[in-house]
Amino acid sequence: MHNPQINRHGELQHLLTLDGLPREVIVGILDHAAPFTEVAEREVKKLPLLRGKSIFNLFFENSTRTRTTFEIAAKRLTADVVNLNVSTSSTAKGESLLDTIDNLCAMHADMFVVRHAASGAPVLIAQHLQAAGRDHIHVINAGDGRHAHPTQGLLDMYTIRHYKHDFGNLVIAIVGDVLHSRVARSQIAALATLGVPEIRVIGPRTLLPTAIDAMGVRTFSDMREGLRDVDVVMMLRLQNERMAGALLPTPQEYYKVWGLTAEKLALARPDAIVMHPGPMNRGIEIDSAVADGAQAVILPQVTFGIAVRMAVMSMLAGQ
Repeated sequence: MHNPQINRHGELQHLLTLDGLPREVIVGILDHAAPFTEVAEREVKKLPLLRGKSIFNLFFENSTRTRTTFEIAAKRLTADVVNLNVSTSSTAKGESLLDTIDNLCAMHADMFVVRHAASGAPVLIAQHLQAAGRDHIHVINAGDGRHAHPTQGLLDMYTIRHYKHDFGNLVIAIVGDVLHSRVARSQIAALATLGVPEIRVIGPRTLLPTAIDAMGVRTFSDMREGLRDVDVVMMLRLQNERMAGALLPTPQEYYKVWGLTAEKLALARPDAIVMHPGPMNRGIEIDSAVADGAQAVILPQVTFGIAVRMAVMSMLAGQ
């Protein structure tokens, strides 16, 4: 099947999901991001790679961190950035998603960074652009429903590679609300593609997707058993806003059983790293002592995220 993310020259056309993305493309993005991490250390943090390009941040759903890092990444590449908080604009007046896109194309957009509550919205936009013969316009999925969050998955892979160097002998645990997490889906797809031999998913049964085993992971409903001897602990945010009905006991109960404390972390390998896509609910998924501790790499993840987003944007624009 043709991958809509890859154009006929075998180059990245859009970044919509990590599922099915070839290993060499993922590794290529990580390699491409490495020099961008050094840009942040310079006095002048600008590169002219996207000068004259117009990048539209279309956020139909709130997100401070993702939108800000995309904006910083685009500005460091000298692009013109337009932020549209679409939830309060034209679509609220009844204009359809694709009408909005057509209007922005008429304003000479070169790239759309899209976050949407509906799974598949960025894919729909990419298909619409292709049908209209607008192959020069690229789409980056900045998170869609429960489906995918590919740049978060990539920055997580970059972080793991930075600290662990090689994926081939790692045991990695993803902990918490996997059911509602587009981040977890992107992480699992990328980890499997990069050859991680053991991916563990730890969480209450009510917060694990029914067909999770088909994704090639080992599931644990006992946190202590699941954390034993792991190299990387990837915590997930408890997504209260996406939960319908009583999937969980109280936050205090959740913390007692599923919260990452120093005592539970001690079961992992001594050099294990702790990750979190943010924003963190301290005292619910993670104890402050762990979040601020020596094994946490949560703030470096944010820094690497800018470099990874710079890499994706510059690759899509053919630089």
